[in-house]
Amino acid sequence: MTGTRPSRRRPGRAPWPLRRIIGAAVLLMTVFSLAAVAAGALALAHLDGERQRVETTIDPAALAAQELYNALLNQETGVRGYALSAQPGFLIPYTEGLADEGAALAVLRPLLPRLPSASAVNLAQTVKQADDWRARYAEPTIRQIRSSGKPVVSPDILAGKAEFDTLRGRLANFESVVSGARMRALNSLDQAATVLRLVLLAIAIGLAVIVAALAAVLLVTAIRPVHLLAAEARRIAGGDFGHEVGRTGPREIRELAADVNSMRERILRDLSAVRGANESLARYAAELQRSNAELEQFAYVASHDLQEPLRKVTSFCQLLQRRYGGQLDEKADQYIDFAVDGAKRMQVLINDLLAFSRVGRSGPDLGPVGCDEALAGAKANLSAQIAQAGGVIEAGALPVVRAQLTLMTVVFQNLLGNALKFRGDAPPRIVVTADRDGAYWSFSVTDNGIGIEPQYADRVFLIFQRLHDRAAYPGTGIGLAMCRKIIEHFGGRIWLDTAVTDGARFRFTVPALPDDEETDG
Repeated sequence: MTGTRPSRRRPGRAPWPLRRIIGAAVLLMTVFSLAAVAAGALALAHLDGERQRVETTIDPAALAAQELYNALLNQETGVRGYALSAQPGFLIPYTEGLADEGAALAVLRPLLPRLPSASAVNLAQTVKQADDWRARYAEPTIRQIRSSGKPVVSPDILAGKAEFDTLRGRLANFESVVSGARMRALNSLDQAATVLRLVLLAIAIGLAVIVAALAAVLLVTAIRPVHLLAAEARRIAGGDFGHEVGRTGPREIRELAADVNSMRERILRDLSAVRGANESLARYAAELQRSNAELEQFAYVASHDLQEPLRKVTSFCQLLQRRYGGQLDEKADQYIDFAVDGAKRMQVLINDLLAFSRVGRSGPDLGPVGCDEALAGAKANLSAQIAQAGGVIEAGALPVVRAQLTLMTVVFQNLLGNALKFRGDAPPRIVVTADRDGAYWSFSVTDNGIGIEPQYADRVFLIFQRLHDRAAYPGTGIGLAMCRKIIEHFGGRIWLDTAVTDGARFRFTVPALPDDEETDG
């Protein structure tokens, strides 16, 4: 665990919260979008205006000017042909030219306000000169031919042609003005299209720049602090609880870092408490190990040093009983019997204590044990008591479990012995069964004896605990405690089935063998 490091706090204004950063980014994008829409709309409107001007003003004016030119040319051609031939058919172009001139002027006059100012003057002069040409030359020539019916060949024809050429020059000036306006309008249209393209390009570049800037800002202000916080959180999760998380980035990430630091500090406090508890447990374990060693030493002393004087006391008491039994008064014989019985019970108690203390401390490792064999051994050890009580023991096929044969025999022997000891008026009948329960075999030992009250279901498994007077039911009170210790050493548990009221039923579980071991067995 490393030491703490100073927090990366910076003096100055409080950092923006993440929602404000995102709000500012959204606002910037909104403002840019509105500006882009406005600029694009203006450029598009300008382009549309120029296009409309060309389509609705310049092009119709140019077309009408050309039609006016053709109309005047038809008039001159018709008059001249009529003058040379005096045939009315040659006058048709003149008549049509008058009509076309009127139609062209009807188109041009409304367009004049939107055309250059010189175009109006030129058109007015052209119209006036056309009227003068017709008044001085065309109409008099037509009337003369109609009255005489003969062609007119005179110098007036040349004069009329010269005057019309002047008119045509005037009309050409008007057309040039309109053509110039059209060229300028087309140039303006091209410029508007160019402006629109530039605006769109500027919008695209601006959008790319803003997106890149916002991405960089979010990377620096939000994403990178999140990655740093995640890395430091992983470092703490890896066990470096002394590492202080730096507080950088938006306010929410700083607050989250502060929460992680608070959690880290709580973990440090809890870890310190756990270390203290572990140290205490280590001390307790050492003390327990020492106590166990002393207990083992006590067992050794009890098995060697205490057994010898106890055997001597027992032997001399029995010798005293045999030699002087009946020679002393009744009181002396009673005292001798008490001494002999106490010595025997003391010897049984010491042996039982030695057996209880040795459970799980010696013997082979746990392995396959046939419960039929263990039950048979227990019945053999209790054969005299079974015959004396007239007991019947029923058992089906019992499984192979993970245990020790000797200890499993002790369990069956104690349970069967209790059933024989605490029997009722009827002969004892004991039933032993086993059922598979997941990873365990569940055993039950049921008898028809005097039973046990439910409130004593836990007490019967405590060492030296007796529910009856020793005179009525002899024993040391260690048998069921030893059963529990053995079964727990196997990895199972034992309990009194309180649902049974007619007699008693003890149930216990023992781990089953893995399938491969069971198959091999």
